[in-house]
Amino acid sequence: MMKANELRNMTHDEISQKVRSLKKDLFDLRTQGEAGRIEKPHRIREIRKDIARCETVAKEKLNAK
Repeated sequence: MMKANELRNMTHDEISQKVRSLKKDLFDLRTQGEAGRIEKPHRIREIRKDIARCETVAKEKLNAK
């Protein structure tokens, strides 16, 4: 789980890249869930929250300019 302070120290491009990788991880976990072989189902919720946190910080950065 990422902290908002860590994200605020990143650039907008780094945050965008992080969101892309988190969305890929989420897709993979959802696929595993459909197949019935997911080991850590709580990770889906954590990743969704991380994505939302990243997008919030990115929006803050754009509005601050």
